[in-house]
Amino acid sequence: MASEEKSLHFIEQIIEDSLTNGFSQDKLRFRFPPEPNGYLHIGHAKSICLNFGLGIKYNAPVNLRFDDTNPAKEEQEYVDAIKDDIKWLGFNWSEELYSSDYFQQLYEWAIAMIKNGKAYVDSQSSEDMAIQKGTPTQPGVDGPYRNRSIEENLALFEGMKNGDFPEGSHVLRAKIDMASTNMLMRDPLMYRILHRHHHRTGNEWNIYPMYDYAHGESDYVEQISHSICTLEFVMHRELYDWFLDQIYDENQVRPHQYEFARLNLNYTVMSKRKLLQLVQENIVNGWDDPRMPTISGLRRRGYTAAAIRKFCEVIGVAKRENIIDVSLLDFCLREDLNKTAPRVMAVLDPVKVVITNYPEGKEEWLDAENNQEDESAGYRKVPFSRELYIERDDFLEVAPAKFFRLSIGNEVRLKNGYIIKGESITKDENGVITEIQVSYDTDSLSGSGSEASKRKVAGTLHWVSISHAVEAEVRLYDRLFIDEAPDSHKEKNFLEFMNSASLQIVKGYVEPSLADAKIGEHFQFQRLGYFVVDKDSTASKLVFNKTVSLKDAWEEKDKKEVNLLMNTQKEINKYVKEKDESIAITLLNSIVDNIKSIDNFSLLSQTVVKNVKNDNNSLLFANLLLHFSDKVKANDIDLDVVHKLYTMSLKSQLASVRIFVLLNIKKDLINHSVFESQIADLRNIEKNEKVMEVLNSI
Repeated sequence: MASEEKSLHFIEQIIEDSLTNGFSQDKLRFRFPPEPNGYLHIGHAKSICLNFGLGIKYNAPVNLRFDDTNPAKEEQEYVDAIKDDIKWLGFNWSEELYSSDYFQQLYEWAIAMIKNGKAYVDSQSSEDMAIQKGTPTQPGVDGPYRNRSIEENLALFEGMKNGDFPEGSHVLRAKIDMASTNMLMRDPLMYRILHRHHHRTGNEWNIYPMYDYAHGESDYVEQISHSICTLEFVMHRELYDWFLDQIYDENQVRPHQYEFARLNLNYTVMSKRKLLQLVQENIVNGWDDPRMPTISGLRRRGYTAAAIRKFCEVIGVAKRENIIDVSLLDFCLREDLNKTAPRVMAVLDPVKVVITNYPEGKEEWLDAENNQEDESAGYRKVPFSRELYIERDDFLEVAPAKFFRLSIGNEVRLKNGYIIKGESITKDENGVITEIQVSYDTDSLSGSGSEASKRKVAGTLHWVSISHAVEAEVRLYDRLFIDEAPDSHKEKNFLEFMNSASLQIVKGYVEPSLADAKIGEHFQFQRLGYFVVDKDSTASKLVFNKTVSLKDAWEEKDKKEVNLLMNTQKEINKYVKEKDESIAITLLNSIVDNIKSIDNFSLLSQTVVKNVKNDNNSLLFANLLLHFSDKVKANDIDLDVVHKLYTMSLKSQLASVRIFVLLNIKKDLINHSVFESQIADLRNIEKNEKVMEVLNSI
């Protein structure tokens, strides 16, 4: 029993405590309350799994309630998409409800609050209200309309409801405490005027309740026992409870708000506003673009509902914010697809192979295992012939020692087929290989049991028979951003971190068993990754989306870039010590190439900061990074760090440090003027000709 309690997350423990203290289990009720102003993303999936998971665990109803209180941003399209996403994830709701169902009740409660002196109509501008509200360190002050009479407030509020006033002319505010330390309690807005068409109530209403007012009261109407939201609503809880205090009947269930840490995923953005910007500016192809973190985008990319549910289970429910590596989501996906996705062969960058000793016109149908992880998956037949396609990078004319693929004079096995040996090649006028001639061992058929079939060779290649291959469009998707936190950098627009290689479209060839593949079906293209049939597929044109690679290529890329920077710093040391100018230039060119090849903004900026210290080689490294990288600039680094770098570098004994800091200052329009006097001082004492050339150019 103790071990079971230990496995409970804190929300479950709260519910267990409620039950232990006498709360009746048949009164447990939860809800998932999306605002229909955009498509759901992977962060919402965590909340969906939590709320609906609690419903399953405690056999309690879970409502789907749309908090549709802002007709300016909400649409029926979003309502439909949200319902589809929840169903696809594998959950069903008890009741489909809307905050707009309660507009009349909310209005009547607001009237009662006015009559009880707990609400008033304010006619100030939004700017004046913001000033009057004070700051986190200064209390607010009463506004000029705070003490209007009940009669005047009722009349004005009725006029607001009837559409007698323009938008922005009046609001209804709760009368709480303008000196509260919680700024949300300083007479928050309850209603604003909006002459907008609502997707459900049409033009019936001219006033719409604010989220903070409508949310808790809607929970109360539905008798929600545990209202679960994310941590940004911690400060809202006091207001949630205050609004409930105005209407609570002790014979009813009183909702209580509890907060958990939302899902923060690296290499993406979760803001609906920013996701909408990507859609509206056609940076992506709609909300379900396979690069988007939306549930519909993930579904189209080929992510499975089981993998997303597993991911949400693995990351758990916590009280503290943290950033989850997207690699964990991909890991959960690979685990699921590895068990379920049939193995097939496809070639995405083909080069022709001719087996010169294989009879012309002959074809064989070879046995191929569908999924070695699933014994019940069985086998299929794959055609084999004289002319095949293999991947272009599976061949090198002259191969290094550890190249375990095809080359002249070396043998490899064709998956499910024969052992072949590279004999010769044909090239076009540009030197590009157009055909590889090979021979095959006639007795080496895989699985035949012959001595030759058991022979060990360097590697195994996938392939397709040219005469049987089915042409397909293959969309190779990658992460949408190259930085792990694209919207966290000051003075940097998140769009600056777009991955230009996030989508590449190629013409590939797949084995004929895929000719009738259906939209949404998953496959493992052997040695290439997992793919799914896209909705753009037709009877005459197959379209596949790459879902995920077989291994985490980004983890490898990150490791390579970290190692590359470390090795580059060692090259700096060699460059500084090198006496031969031609060798020094070669070293510097290599250093510059390395710097230009690194995409990780966070890694680059952190490396600059780490190298601002009293060491000539480190100062040179920092200046070279700022000068040659197109990913990180001086204005991306804290001002005091940049000033320290410039000051120390101008005093460096190493001429190359002085040269590159001067070049950096020259192009730094923000900080250039700050260092004019120091540059003038350097000009008076500088004796190095190359440094003087740069000084004279400033």
